[in-house]
This record gives sequence, structure tokens and C-alpha cells, in this order.
Amino acid sequence: MKVEDFDYELPEELIAKYPVQPRHEARLMVLNRAEKSIRQDIFWNLPLYLNRGDLLVFNNSKVLPARLYGRKPTGGKVEVLLTDFVNKEVNKEEWYALIGGKGIKEGLIIHVGDDLQIEVLEHVEGGKFKVKLLAQDPIKALDKYGKIPIPPYLKREEEPVDRVYYQTVFAQVEGSVAAPTASLHFSEELLQRLEEFGIKKTFITLHVSYGTFKPVKVSEVELHRVEPEYVKVSEDTIRLIKETKERGNKVVAVGTTVVRALETAGFEPFEGWTDLYIYPGYSFKVVDALITNFHLPKSSLLFLVCAFGGREFILQAYKEAVRERYRFYSYGDGMLVL
Repeated sequence: MKVEDFDYELPEELIAKYPVQPRHEARLMVLNRAEKSIRQDIFWNLPLYLNRGDLLVFNNSKVLPARLYGRKPTGGKVEVLLTDFVNKEVNKEEWYALIGGKGIKEGLIIHVGDDLQIEVLEHVEGGKFKVKLLAQDPIKALDKYGKIPIPPYLKREEEPVDRVYYQTVFAQVEGSVAAPTASLHFSEELLQRLEEFGIKKTFITLHVSYGTFKPVKVSEVELHRVEPEYVKVSEDTIRLIKETKERGNKVVAVGTTVVRALETAGFEPFEGWTDLYIYPGYSFKVVDALITNFHLPKSSLLFLVCAFGGREFILQAYKEAVRERYRFYSYGDGMLVL
């Protein structure tokens, strides 16, 4: 399968630079796979397309302000982007990180602030290193000095709005360096409305690593690999999924991270790392419907959506989204694939 077959034309001005406020006013394209129909709506009306007893599954991972700026002992400036915990269960001090600048080697101490320094422990590959945060409370220090690592295609620095809107309203478990963006459309009011319609919800945790922005550099879809990411799917969530299926209701994955978590777990609780790579030809075991944003051309996220909705139908929907001036990518609009 050619990566080129997942390309589409996107005018630059359709890349959303800022979030819609309120969240639930974002546009929602509704795709029905059986009917091959496409409808236009907004997220506030999502309950109208679901049935009482359907189960929405969200990712409750919290985005950390993981971009840090510091200086080497020589005075040279260094940018450090924490990408994921080495082992969150053991400690919250050791991370994998991308470090920009020359002369980065083991033992180097990068000065970020009076109460935060970064020690380079070892070189992993390319610009990737294992580092240790030298601070009394690493997470508190990140909150103080770090910047939210908003996507590179926004072509701007973090602003106060990002602290609020590049985070889901239910974010709880610290560990992501990118937001599970499909969930950004869900306000407290929309969650309440869904509950009133009898639609149930549950959570998984998948810590999104910077690999989510990793470009596909191969020409064949099958040759690409995704970065491993930490996942936890609890016993409670598995029980709710089984009950939903038994009732004949739908399990609705909110975002590609949830798809990968649920398909990794199957119908058993799971905690560990997943490098599950989903592309057309994959057979879905758990997920019945998908809510997702509009993704970059030729990206692994677009491969996953095409695996679920069918390549031709999804690319047809993307063409319509461009024609209808939908907003694309992390802060953009979304689609529901039934």
C-alpha cells in the first residue's frame, strides 16, 4: 500500500491556530459507513447521533508542560522536550527527551531554574537522550518552568489559552506531551447533556508521546512503525465494554489513542506499552464507532481512520471538509464515524 495514496490537498488557512470557544461549538461531520452518507453538524448535537446505553471511551491523560529552556555550564542555550517517562511507576524524574544544540553528552547538567536542573544520563539515538530532572518535586517544577508543547504546525509559541484549551476538561493522569485532541471538543456542559441522553462514559489512559507528530518517512504503509506508548485499561472499563456489547449498544472510541488502547487490550484489563500500528486491512475487535479530528496527510493517524472508515470514503469526507471550510488538525473540527 502506497503512502502517497493517503495524500490530500489542504489550504494552509484551514489549519486551526486557536481553539473554538466554547469547545462544543466545533463543527462535527457525521459519517455513516453503511449508508455512505455525510452530514454536517456541531459537537453540541452529538447525543442525537448516539443511542441510550452507548458507551463513550475517553483518554484521561494530562498534557504536561514538557518543553523546557535552559543553559549549559558554558552559557549556551538548550531546548529540551520531554517525550515520555522512562518508567513512571518507579519514578517521575527520569524521562526520554529530545535535546537541541551541540555538545550534548552524558553527564551534562542543564540549568533551567534555581530549583530545576536536567542531567543527561545517556544518549539513545539521534537527538534523543535519557535525562533526569533534578528537583524536589519534578512535576511541580515542570508546571513552573515548562511550556505546553503545542504542535509544531501551529507555528507559534505557547499562549495562556493553550494551558486551558490544549487540555481536556477531565485530564487527570499526568504523562502526555500532546493532547488526545478528539476529546478537546467535550465541555462540562456537553458531558452533562450526554448523561441526560442516557449515554455512558468511561476512561482509559494512554500517554501520548511526541511520536504522534513523527512523519512517515517510508513509501509503503506497511513499513512504518509507531513509537511505543504507555497504556492502562482498567477492569472497570473492560466490564462496561462487555456490558455495552451484551446490550447491543456501541462502544465509541473518542480519538485514535483510545482506539489503540482498546484494540491492544481486547477484552482483558491491560497495563503496559503498546506499539500497535493500525492501517487498512486491520480487523477491529472492540471499537464500533469513532470520534476523531482531521489529521495530517500521509500520517499514521490518517491510516488508522481509513482502516476504520474505508480509505475512499474517508478521503471523500476530507475533500468535502476542505470544500466546506472545516478547521483541521489539533485545534480543528472533528468527525463521528458510525
